[in-house]
Amino acid sequence: MNGVLSERWRPVGLVAGWQTAASLCYYSIFAATDFIRDTFELSESLVGLFLAAALIGYTLTLFPSGAAVDGYGERPVMIVGLLGLAIAAIGVSFAPTYLTILIAAGVLGAAYSTAMPASNRGIVANAPAGQANLAMGLKQVGVTTGSAAASIVITGVAAVVVWPVGFWIIAFIAGGYALGFTGAYTGKSGSGEVAMPDIWGLMRRQKYLLLVAAGLFIGASIFTMLGYVVLYIVDTVHLGSRMGSFGITATVVGGGVLALTQLTGSAARVVAGNLADRLRNRQINDSQGAAVVATAQLTLGAVLFAALAVGPQSILLVSIVFVGLGLSIHGSTGVFYSCLTDLVDDAELGAATAGGQTAINIGGILTPPLFGIIVETSGYRLAWVLLAGLSGIAAVLLEVIVHISR
Repeated sequence: MNGVLSERWRPVGLVAGWQTAASLCYYSIFAATDFIRDTFELSESLVGLFLAAALIGYTLTLFPSGAAVDGYGERPVMIVGLLGLAIAAIGVSFAPTYLTILIAAGVLGAAYSTAMPASNRGIVANAPAGQANLAMGLKQVGVTTGSAAASIVITGVAAVVVWPVGFWIIAFIAGGYALGFTGAYTGKSGSGEVAMPDIWGLMRRQKYLLLVAAGLFIGASIFTMLGYVVLYIVDTVHLGSRMGSFGITATVVGGGVLALTQLTGSAARVVAGNLADRLRNRQINDSQGAAVVATAQLTLGAVLFAALAVGPQSILLVSIVFVGLGLSIHGSTGVFYSCLTDLVDDAELGAATAGGQTAINIGGILTPPLFGIIVETSGYRLAWVLLAGLSGIAAVLLEVIVHISR
């Protein structure tokens, strides 16, 4: 019996592992913000522009990636995408100027555009019956696990040698997984034809349109939070003389808090997916179960961002708040994608995912530089208020979806 269960979940595990390796590459730049700032002598807003460059590359290639997934199937796209991520990570480490590192970040984002359309299709094709939300949550754990590992590798290696070495290690891991994945995963074939998706047809569906709008604000909150965790701790949080006596720097602590945020986001995605499955099995139709869970998470996230704006600056309290943000904001994307995949047919999954991810990315492109400008002009407190408001708007939009589903 256990062998049967293991075989049923094996493809899900392979896709989740691929997502982990892909996120290990992409989210490495979020852990490297302090090193990038120091190396190129940047302001906070220019650091935000660096993160935005990766998201621009990611966003511009999402629809072609989604079309390739629908046409050729997820397997070849995943193999090419992961190898591209490994190469791009090396490119970031060797960039000699700010302009070239912006270009390298854009290439890294373009390679990562294969992730969500391909991995979502892989989960829908392989999830055991009645456990699609849990499977999606497990796959999304790959995002946070990869991100947490990137935080540890980049900041940990930089404490011993120079920071580019961390990118070389990550590229080696990703390339190795791509080779193993090639032989282990069969995938599901596509339609055989590559055509740009009918995005306007998708947008005419009311619930899909509302979900995409919510994704805009979710992406703004998540990407901005991840991009500024390390800088926030370096710039504002008092660590105490005891940590300094052990040689622990603020950057290392910031990387640790970022990793902890990612890990709690991993746990939240599994729990949220399981809860959404339970709600759905109690005759809640379509995407309502996932939308209910996501609404609760985003509401909590808005409260926690507000707490950062008014709370004390001790490392203990700040760490607790970011753990909560991992459980809420960062843990919400699994049920967000479950909600999305419930709204479309299998043949439209690549296109529909590209639309939802594009909205998330646009939020991530626009908001980090704005957050940085607010930090420079008014400080972090007002900047966290901005994220509290954006998370609250996303919660309201998802609540509307819940009522439409009834």
